[in-house]
Order: sequence, then C-alpha cells, then structure tokens
Amino acid sequence: MKFNWGTGIVLAFIGFISFIMYFIITMNSGNKYDHDLVSEDYYADELQYQNDINKLENTKTLTTNVRYERTDAGLLITFPERFDYKQITGNMFLYRPSNKQLDFETAISLSNSNLLIPDNRLVDGRWNIKIDWEYHGKSYLFKESINY
Repeated sequence: MKFNWGTGIVLAFIGFISFIMYFIITMNSGNKYDHDLVSEDYYADELQYQNDINKLENTKTLTTNVRYERTDAGLLITFPERFDYKQITGNMFLYRPSNKQLDFETAISLSNSNLLIPDNRLVDGRWNIKIDWEYHGKSYLFKESINY
C-alpha cells in the first residue's frame, strides 16, 4: 500500500474522531466525573436568595457574630453572648462539596451559647457551613467555607 497525502489525512481524521469518541464515552460513563448540583431544588432555592441577602444584612449589624473553633471534641460554634441562648432558634447545614453523602442538617438547640458538632460527624477537608438562626423574630445568616 502506498502512503500519500490522502491516506495521511484520512488516518488523521480517523484518529481524531476515535479520540473524541473515547473522551465522550469516558466522561459520560465514569463515576469519577459525576458532578451533582449543590441543591436538588436549585431554582426554588434561587427564589429564596433575597431572603438570604436580608439575613446577611441583619448579621452585619451585630457587634459580635457567630464564631467557630476546632477543638478536640469537634467543631465548637459560639453564638453572640449578649443574646439569651434560650431564645435562639434555627437550623445549621454543613455541606461537603466533594461528597454529598456527608452533608447534614441539624436544628439549633442550645444549653448555653455554644453548639458542638462532634468530631466523628466531620471528616477532614473543606466544608461549607450555613447557620440560619433567629432571635426575637429577627433572622440572621452565617455562611462560611471552613477547612476542618
């Protein structure tokens, strides 16, 4: 068989098409490349975004905000001490960007101004923490990306 320009071009096209097909099949079938949305109800959450903006504005008016600290027992969340901890209500959501199975949400129930998330619930790495809390009818929101 004689190798000329026409044969080279046909072989180049076949090689390129083969590479693209391999790439498409690998990306669609591999679990390694499976990425989910942050939220299942993305569009419904987007409609609530203005409420979150208002809560963040309320949070900016606080003299002391929610704080967090890693301890041997776990992640210690401290609410402002000038507030009566018995009147604080809300939810806390911890989102793990790399693994949806590790996400969890818990209601805020305080016996003092601190909330402890046990060490066995948290895996080392990046977490997005969102604390949506209310005190005397005024809503606040604390959002932070932390490395545990």
